[in-house]
Amino acid sequence: MAGVLKPHSPLQRPLGIVLVVAVTLAHLWLGDELMEDRLGFGTQAGGMRRIEVAYVRELSVAPPPKPVPRRPRPAPRPRRALAKAPPASAPASSVARSVLDGAIVETVEPLPAPSAMPAFERPAASLAAASAPAGVEPNAAVSPANMADAASAPAASASAPTAAVASVQPASAAAPAFDWPPSTRLTYAMRGNYRGEVQGSATVEWIRAGLHYQVHLEAMVGPSFAPILVRRASSDGVLGDHGLTPHRFEGEQRVAFRSRRWAMTFEPDRVRLPEGREGPALPGVQDEASLFVQLTWLFTTQPQMLQPGRSIEVPLALPRRVEVWQYDVVAQETLRLPFGEVSTTHVKPRRLHRPGPEITTQMWFAPGLQYLPVRILVEQGDDTFIDLQLERPPQQAADR
Repeated sequence: MAGVLKPHSPLQRPLGIVLVVAVTLAHLWLGDELMEDRLGFGTQAGGMRRIEVAYVRELSVAPPPKPVPRRPRPAPRPRRALAKAPPASAPASSVARSVLDGAIVETVEPLPAPSAMPAFERPAASLAAASAPAGVEPNAAVSPANMADAASAPAASASAPTAAVASVQPASAAAPAFDWPPSTRLTYAMRGNYRGEVQGSATVEWIRAGLHYQVHLEAMVGPSFAPILVRRASSDGVLGDHGLTPHRFEGEQRVAFRSRRWAMTFEPDRVRLPEGREGPALPGVQDEASLFVQLTWLFTTQPQMLQPGRSIEVPLALPRRVEVWQYDVVAQETLRLPFGEVSTTHVKPRRLHRPGPEITTQMWFAPGLQYLPVRILVEQGDDTFIDLQLERPPQQAADR
């Protein structure tokens, strides 16, 4: 019959290929629109100059590095015995002098400044019970600044009694500076599902030149020689006593024939977001690229924070907002990776309870691999996810 294609007609193969390509592009377009709606990409051009580095060795599983020693507490002074109360008939001035002379004198270590407080950590139970400050999501209970204020409150009330006099001693010598690891590259295999199976690869590079750092993330869907989706994120800043301080963030996404770029800059009093938006410069704020390395620094310097049941707060700058993210330490788990079994600690974010499906990122940090993230699971709803698992040992540059 005219117009009817035979089962093996030469026209069927091109039509089938066109149909597959059309469906693939439609899925990519939908995914691109979804990511734009959730994350708010802009169109700013990038200009970050990348630090060059050569990786010369592989990192082997080893005992966790020792934490940075904390400043020792000064030895307390001997306490003086309370003076005997004067007779009731004694003048009031002599009573006051006698009480002051016999007051207890004790040594009190000075409280750290708010910016030097241990990094945004408190037990999970108290986090759940805390009330949210104005302008922060209900589940992002307390900002680091509020936590520092709350921590200093007992000291203020403790100074009220006049019968005791506190003698503040000068601070002892500073603890040794944190020994930052050399530049490191992590290579992940990607699998997932978004209206069909997703495969690809991803890399995370932590690059250091003195106190200057860069973090580069790159994720590709499809084969490396012809990816159909590429997403990049880069953070540039400095290293200090409180970990990473981002100065600039740049992102890029390419889907089929569409490309977007966006940028954020971090200033002392605000974060300049894409499309003219601004957000508060919360203490310790990170971007989506520096977050992984900041958590690695945090767990290396304070390994007690990886105990199951603990909770961590990290301010995070995203293209549309700056908000405090909370992570719960869930459990210690052993992962089977292509190069062997690795002991890890599972860290999971709390849900923000916004309208619509949420994007959450779970992480597994390996103490035996310098607390690096060996698995990253990004989920949205029940059937949309991207699972990144380390496919080879981390590569490192020579020590600088």
